[in-house]
Amino acid sequence: MPPSLPDDAPQQRRKLFIKSFGCQMNAYDAQRMADMLRPEGYEQAQSVQDADLIVLNTCHIREKATEKVYSELGMLREMKDQRSATANPLRVAVAGCVAQAEGAEIFRRTDLVDLVVGPQSYHHLPQQLRDVARGQRVIETEFPVDDKFAHLVTPQADVIARRGLSAFVTVQEGCDKFCSFCVVPYTRGMEVSRPIEAIIAEVERLAQHGVREITLLGQNVNAWHGLAAGGNNIGLAGLMARLAEIPGILRLRYTTSHPLDMDDDLIAAHRDLPQLMPFLHLPVQAGSDAILKAMNRRHTAAHYLDLVARLRAARPDIALSSDFIVGFPGETEADFAATLALAEAVQFASTFFFKYSARPGTPGADLPGQVPEEVKIERLARLQALVEAQRHAFNESMIGKTLPVLFEKPGRHPGQITGKSPYLQPVHVEAPASAIGHELDVMITSTSTNSLFGHRAAPLTLPE
Repeated sequence: MPPSLPDDAPQQRRKLFIKSFGCQMNAYDAQRMADMLRPEGYEQAQSVQDADLIVLNTCHIREKATEKVYSELGMLREMKDQRSATANPLRVAVAGCVAQAEGAEIFRRTDLVDLVVGPQSYHHLPQQLRDVARGQRVIETEFPVDDKFAHLVTPQADVIARRGLSAFVTVQEGCDKFCSFCVVPYTRGMEVSRPIEAIIAEVERLAQHGVREITLLGQNVNAWHGLAAGGNNIGLAGLMARLAEIPGILRLRYTTSHPLDMDDDLIAAHRDLPQLMPFLHLPVQAGSDAILKAMNRRHTAAHYLDLVARLRAARPDIALSSDFIVGFPGETEADFAATLALAEAVQFASTFFFKYSARPGTPGADLPGQVPEEVKIERLARLQALVEAQRHAFNESMIGKTLPVLFEKPGRHPGQITGKSPYLQPVHVEAPASAIGHELDVMITSTSTNSLFGHRAAPLTLPE
């Protein structure tokens, strides 16, 4: 066992590699872990081969998620063994939702892992790694009784600058909806809202250091609520109105939403707040009321379509993306036809779709009428063909329009810069690098599979 250092010993620089799977919350958590470990002497490695600490930041949503984690761990075996007898052994941690769900089972199945840490315990990482350095195998997957958001610390100015113009800010964690296919209530806990003062302080600091676009994150983000300065209880719409007042913030987004929490105030915010981008991810999961009931979604197809109509009445240029699950237990061809009909009625700008796979411990895993794999594959292909055609049509509809584009970085070709449209599409324009960091109007002239191309709609005049 290598000798351990006292807690106050100078830290040597070590390399950290975090591999994240799944949702944007995991991408955000990966950044937070890196920020937290910088004062402990960890710099981010460019590749897994350079790392002294490897963190698998896992997601439990995708099919066979747990087995994929063990497969990833198996590929690290040789690296771990080669360094086991050196003064600088390789450390391996499993974090995220699989860590939360599997817990001590990970230690039972493999001796490769030094640390298992759930999403609620990342703020203890420095001490956990000190314990690992002393030769302990550490597991922490309990839901905290203290501040659930204690690990959310705004990164230093130099880190913010390296990340660019856009930032994620967690405002809510957990979910109380208990959809029968979902593990989130069991791995992330019940819905908890971050205090408004902490959110405002973080966004103000991000804005001061050059961030111009904020995406508010939560497993069920539109369930956020808090107390305003006057003591009034406000929802997500009130929070965004306050954030829109912060100097420097040009764009606001939020994800992921549940239809049940899309209230009148939030719909009105899409009408009234110019900073709130006209692009909303609103998962529906299925178009059949029978399947929605079996999923415990607690909304109907008609309710969802009514929400879409109200959103479009409030903000005619709004575009929607969604999630669909194909092949949920009991899904008939008629149920699937209802899903296709809903997708046809809404005309989505983009969509994520999944074949149903049972998650141990969720009610859906025990439902009768499991759909054969070949049927899931065939239905998924039909849904993909429909919504891909919709995405292509949406991109094509941008041609001839003038869109505000937030320019973020140089493009692939000399003289080109790249930014994002309000709808998250990459936009490529020939313009000087001095335009990076600014939001400018662009006339869209053509599209490719995933991007838009255009030219400046007016002579380049940068704001002071």
